[in-house]
Amino acid sequence: MTAERPRVDGDPKADPKVSTLAYFGTELRIRREEAGLSQAELGRRTFCTHSYISRIESASRVPSEEFAQRCDDVLGTGGMFARLWPVVIEHAYPDWFRPFVELEKDAVAIWDFENQVVPGLLQTEEYVRAVFDGSRLPHAQELIAARLTRQQILEQESPPEIWAVLDESILRRPIGGPHVMRRQLEHLLACTADPRVVLQVLPFATGAHAGLDGAFAGLTMKDGRGPEVVYVDGIARGHVHVRSATVKAARRAYDLLRADALSPKASVDLIAATAKELGP
Repeated sequence: MTAERPRVDGDPKADPKVSTLAYFGTELRIRREEAGLSQAELGRRTFCTHSYISRIESASRVPSEEFAQRCDDVLGTGGMFARLWPVVIEHAYPDWFRPFVELEKDAVAIWDFENQVVPGLLQTEEYVRAVFDGSRLPHAQELIAARLTRQQILEQESPPEIWAVLDESILRRPIGGPHVMRRQLEHLLACTADPRVVLQVLPFATGAHAGLDGAFAGLTMKDGRGPEVVYVDGIARGHVHVRSATVKAARRAYDLLRADALSPKASVDLIAATAKELGP
């Protein structure tokens, strides 16, 4: 780094080879302070909240491309943040998952079956971190921030409806330990207070079911902006499908899973009872 910015020199978090997201946040803080702007003032000039700026600078959220461009304009950085943004996104979202993330923003409904973990949009930050700690993946900071950033669609003026079927094993696997898991289950209960969120638990007693091949999620797009889309998880990479035959098969499997699952009310009761079992 340049001599006139010694605050970054020697800071491993500012090294793009370690974390491009942290590098983006550190550079933003430095350029903002050099311009004599508070986080609140930069937020006002870039049409963002103070908390959004704080989360970007602390590498806990992924910046949008529009935000990067606005920062260049406000801070006079000659396009630096716009050039850095694609590198941040490359580590935050795999190229095969990025199309699904973009489509997710325009969905009116999300239908999801999970057999290992709580759906990403409904995970607490502690749970997210525990999931990635267990995965031991490179660029974990970017991946954690990206998952939390995706949850912002739930804060939109017209958020999508979410209907998720969760295998009972998800409730029984104490990811992050009992305390983290209890808070996660309590968060799920809070989410169901919103009529747009429906959860069903697929109990162990079901035996064989239509989701044995693995987790998948579907999107129903608004205003006819495209066909339904299905994302299917994989070990090395996931796959986004738009072919009508694949979507139809996924829809049928999902309908069968909903039919086999506990009712929404019984599911909420089971989640509440499981949370209680985990202690205070």
